[in-house]
Order: sequence, then structure tokens, then C-alpha cells
Amino acid sequence: MRRIVAVGLMSGTSMDGIDAALIATDGEDVEAFGPTAFRPYSEDERAVLRAALAAATTLTDRTARPGVLAEAERIVTDAHAETVEHLLAREDVDAVRVSLVGFHGQTVFHAPARRLTVQIGDGAALAKRLGIPVVHDFRAADVAAGGQGAPLVPIFHRALVRAAGLSGDVAVVNIGGVANVTRVAADGSLIAFDTGPGNALIDDLMRERTGAAMDRDGLMSLSGQVQAQTLAELIADPWFDLKPPKSLDRDAFSRAPVARLSTADAAATLAAFTAESIARGIALAGGADRIVVCGGGAHNPAILRQLAAMSRADVTTADAHGWSVDFIEAQAFAYLAARNRAGLPISFPETTGCPEPMSGGVLSLP
Repeated sequence: MRRIVAVGLMSGTSMDGIDAALIATDGEDVEAFGPTAFRPYSEDERAVLRAALAAATTLTDRTARPGVLAEAERIVTDAHAETVEHLLAREDVDAVRVSLVGFHGQTVFHAPARRLTVQIGDGAALAKRLGIPVVHDFRAADVAAGGQGAPLVPIFHRALVRAAGLSGDVAVVNIGGVANVTRVAADGSLIAFDTGPGNALIDDLMRERTGAAMDRDGLMSLSGQVQAQTLAELIADPWFDLKPPKSLDRDAFSRAPVARLSTADAAATLAAFTAESIARGIALAGGADRIVVCGGGAHNPAILRQLAAMSRADVTTADAHGWSVDFIEAQAFAYLAARNRAGLPISFPETTGCPEPMSGGVLSLP
């Protein structure tokens, strides 16, 4: 496939807002990174999305949008359209120069054991409003075939590792609401899976205790003491011993064990929980010489310090390699949209547990 310009869009499990990124790619190599934009969700929008998360637990039909789910889908679609329009206008990019939009949508429910994953966001409406073809609904085909539907970004991680010339066994860790790892072995082989909690537990703690959306710069986590007994209780969950492939919903783990701790100690302990679960996941994958961290958790030095201590590996952030800590997943969905149009697979037995390499995504034309 020829090189195209694509916009990738990501609204992750932390529900802080929408990341948008332009890249130039042929679906194999990333030829150039372009400008990026972030649109935060308002508190009112986040409240509707949180209500949609609760409502989605009763779904049996992934296309149904009862009650608040319909309102949430409208919010998600309109907000994503505004984000793309703002990015293109700010950078003076004519929409006709953009060949594709990769639209992840907002995950409100993910239960691959039930062959069910739900991402809200109307791809057809987005394509019509923007006047650009949109690839969306990336996870459904993989889950329907028996895969975990996540993570989907590993093939992009491998392209980045290859382009950066990183040697040895490299673990690329994304810490969003949930954390996941891609291990790119020295021979280029992949293994990837969700490792456990990312920022979601800490975000929810901060919102409940302080009203803040997150532990900005890890200041609360750094001010507290890790409570070893509570950490042991958290990490005792048998899920961590399951062999991959495996994936998680945002709310798979409870904050109940830290309920009696001070806010600072609770945040420190939850940061250590995230770090230890990542370190265990990397060990389960075969270990790594270096760990590259991206996503919101890369801004929390408490997580990074604990991860370095627990893994005994060289830990750096994506920015140190010329990648983007904050926009790597948005870039990835632009890349995955290009792979969809090129007829290339986006998920693999080694990453999602699907039976064979599979394409994914649905194309909606303007």
C-alpha cells in the first residue's frame, strides 16, 4: 500500500479525554509522526461515561444502546469529531489530505470470556461529519473468534522498536486505566497481554478522597508509604498467575484493601500494586533487558521507581526514544486503520489469543 496520512483517535479506560495524532504510514512502517491534540472530557461528560460503564454491565447485545448508553455514544462521537476538526484547523491541514481516521471509541464493557466487548462511538456518523473514511470497531472480530480483543497495539510497538534500532529483549509497557505489556524479543517475536491495573485505581481513589481527577506527577503516591501487607493482599489475586493471553476490564480490581489507609499511603500502595503487577507480567513473558513506558502512568515517578526496583531492568519513558508518551495509542490506531485498508492483520495468537492472525475494524465511508 502507498503511504497515507491518517488520524488516530484514542479515548482510554482512564476516561480523561481524547488523544488525536496524525501519522504517515503504509501500514508496515511509520514514515513520519505528525501533530497531536488532546481534548479533555468535561466533568459532566465524564459523569455520563461513568454511568454508561455501570449500565453496560447488563448488556448481552453489543450493539444495543439503552438509556444512558445512547447519550454517552452521542457525547463520544461529537467529542471525537470536535477533536479532529480542531487538530486539522489548528495545523491548517485540509481534510482531503487525510485518507483515514482510526476511531477506537470508548470501551464501556469488556468480557472476552462471554465473547462480548463494547466500544461506544458511531463510526458512520463520524465519517459523515468529517468527510473522511473512518475505520472503527477494532476489537469485535477478534473477540468473536475467541480472542481477548486486547491488546491491539503490539504490532505498532514492534514497528517503533525496529525503527529505533533497540536491541535485545524489549518490553513496551502502556499504563492507562489498565496496564499492558508488549515483549518484543531480540528475534522480533511478540507476546503481549494486560498485566493488571494501571492508573484506574489511583484515579478513582483521588476522585473519591480529594476531588482531583488523578495523582498529578505522582505527588500523593510519593508522599506516602507502601503498606506491605495490603500490597500482598492486592497481588494475591489468582488472575496474576494466569498464563497469557489475558485481558482486563477497567474495574476488574477493587480498592477495598486500601480503604482504611490514609490517602497518601493508599496511593503509594496502589502505585506499587501497578508496578509489581507489571514486573510480574514481564517476567511471565520471558523477561526484558529494557522497559519503555508510555501512557499516563509514565508521568507517575512512584510507579516508575517501583517498576525499576522490582524488575531490575533499565526503565525509560517513550519520550527518551523519540516516541510519544501521551499519544502513542492514538498513533497506533492510525497505524491499525492503515493496516485494515492494506489487508494486514492487527491481532495475533501471541497477542490476543485469536486462532490465527486477523484483520480487524469496520470501514465507514462519508
